[in-house]
Amino acid sequence: MQQMYNEKVIDYFMNPRNVGDISDADGVGEVGNPRCGDVMKIYLDVDENEIIRDVKFETFGCAAAIATSSMATEMVKGLSIDEALKITNREVANELGGLPAEKLHCSLLAEEALRAAVANYRERKSGAAVSGPCGITCGACDQFDEEERYIAETSRAAD
Repeated sequence: MQQMYNEKVIDYFMNPRNVGDISDADGVGEVGNPRCGDVMKIYLDVDENEIIRDVKFETFGCAAAIATSSMATEMVKGLSIDEALKITNREVANELGGLPAEKLHCSLLAEEALRAAVANYRERKSGAAVSGPCGITCGACDQFDEEERYIAETSRAAD
């Protein structure tokens, strides 16, 4: 039988990095996919220069959901908020060495959870609710490649 996940995905699932919460987080984002049951929550600790000092996650879901959450947190730690928003689901999946097509939606959830955490951080910082067409102001509207969105949304429906 062929293995569904590569060694790196298995490693990030079996030995996830940055698991847990941050009790006094500067931003918290939670997203979920009711169809497949994956739920991701990302916590951000941001310094006065808007650099992500620490990031943690809590994920309920499959191996790919946990691995993508873990990888996304590794990728954004030490970046500015604006740099972190440029990370796409495709980059997360690529850093893991790829994901099966039917699991690409997990990388999209990781991206969305990060964007939601940044939006929450900005709301808390400004003291006013901010939102774009998706309910989040994060600069994401220009970041999604239509093909990536279609592939991820299609793979969600397959779960």
